[in-house]
Order: sequence, then C-alpha cells, then structure tokens
Amino acid sequence: MGFAVNNYFFSTLFTTPLENEVFLRKKSFCNFMVAKSLSETNTISCKMSQSGIEENSTNRRSSKSRMDEYNIAMKRMMRNPYEYHHDIGMNYTLITDNVIVGSQPQKPDDIDHLIQEENVAYILNLQQDKDIEYWGIDIESIVGRCKELGICHMRRPARDFDPDSLRSGLPKAVSSLEWAISEGKGRAYVHCTAGLGRAPAVAIAYIFWFCGMNLNEAYDMLTSKRPCGPNKRAIRGATYDVVKNEPWKEPFESLPEHAFEDIAVWERNLIQDRVRALRGT
Repeated sequence: MGFAVNNYFFSTLFTTPLENEVFLRKKSFCNFMVAKSLSETNTISCKMSQSGIEENSTNRRSSKSRMDEYNIAMKRMMRNPYEYHHDIGMNYTLITDNVIVGSQPQKPDDIDHLIQEENVAYILNLQQDKDIEYWGIDIESIVGRCKELGICHMRRPARDFDPDSLRSGLPKAVSSLEWAISEGKGRAYVHCTAGLGRAPAVAIAYIFWFCGMNLNEAYDMLTSKRPCGPNKRAIRGATYDVVKNEPWKEPFESLPEHAFEDIAVWERNLIQDRVRALRGT
C-alpha cells in the first residue's frame, strides 16, 4: 500500500503480507524514543528513482538481472523472504528518534533528501567497495555531496551475506553509530545495500548494548518496524567477543544456543567501555 506525497511515498516494498504492517506507540527510552507497543502506523519511507524513466530497455533488463541475482543470493544465504528493489529508489525506516536504517543512497540528490527531510547529520555505510560497484553507484559524488552539506560520512565495510564478517565488524560499526548519536547534531542513517541485513544488525546491536534491552527485545522492536532478516547469531557472537576479550576464552560455537541473548549489568557496562574505546580505530 502507498500514497504519493511530493514524489515520495510510503510502502513496505517487500514480499511480506500486509499483515506485517503494525501500529506502534512511542515511549521515551535511553534518551531517545524507542517503539515498544502498538498504536501508531509504522511505515517505510521511499524516495522514488527517476532512472526507470530515463534508461533504455537494455539498461532496464541489466538492472533487473542484477536485482534478480541479488535477491536470489539474499534468499539463499540469509534464508528470509525479503527483496531489494533498486529501481524504486532509496528506502528507509525511522527506528528511533535518532537512528534511521535503510538502503544505499543512489545519487547525490538522496543526500539532499536525507538532510532536508530527515535531519540526517551522519551516514554509516556498511558496504564493501564491490557492493557499490555492483550497482554502479558513484560513491565519490555521494561522499562529495556529504562534505558540501556538512554530513559526516563513515565507512565500516562488512561482507554481504557473511555472518562471520558481520560479527567481526559489529563492534567498530556500533562504535561509530554510538559516537554519532552522542554527538547529537542530527540523525544517523545506517545503510548497507538493501538495509535488510548488515545495517539493521548494527542498529539492533547498539540498542542491545547501550539501551538496556535484551537481544530479543531489540530485534523484535526493529523488525516490527522494518521487516528484515539480520543475523541474530552474529550479534550474539559479537557480544561474546566484546565481553570475553581474552585469548583463552572457550569457542563461541561451544556455548548453548541462546547464550548472550541477555547480559548482566556489569557486562553491558564493560561492552560500552570497550566499544567506546574503538572510536577512531
């Protein structure tokens, strides 16, 4: 479902049923608003792409082929039913008052939209260079526009569809997000390619580590707003890595299935200290 508003519209864009639309009431938590209960319509914002009007039929077929290949890989590797629709344009979801999770900006105009419509002051990009090249994105023009507008653009690359790469990269990515939030100059836009795996995992880990929720609460809160399939095991593994930062620790794989879905207060404090120490590394 969707409706036009000055060339922008709101739609789920995913192959999930309409039952995935929920209602959320916002509650103040951890110095920002975290959705905890159902009452207010939940939407995903999209910026319509004009490329479909301009490109010829050959380019359209090429773009469709890339999307088909990507979505097949995502369903096979992530084992979820969601799809990425590059031709429709950038899409994103406001997760908290100061964190947005979404898909990749495709052109400099998307940066203008984020600052004008969403008060974005920080962009955290989790893509590898090959991800950006695959979609033909001119990253230099996007980074250049960020500099012109005073937006801080950060890169914390993680390999797509790779839980181990995500696990190892989460602490530094969360460190960058936590720094942006603590600066408080505007919202942080966290994105990967589709905004369905790596980016929501970073936001969930931040909420888990810094905002007093356990992993399942943070996971359910985000995925009720933005239907997606981030790897929960990778987040648990990263949590274990940060807490048990010793060479003699037992392998994570030997732990019970639900280990580190919750943490003690002292463990959360330790995680926060260690994650903050990663700033600038």
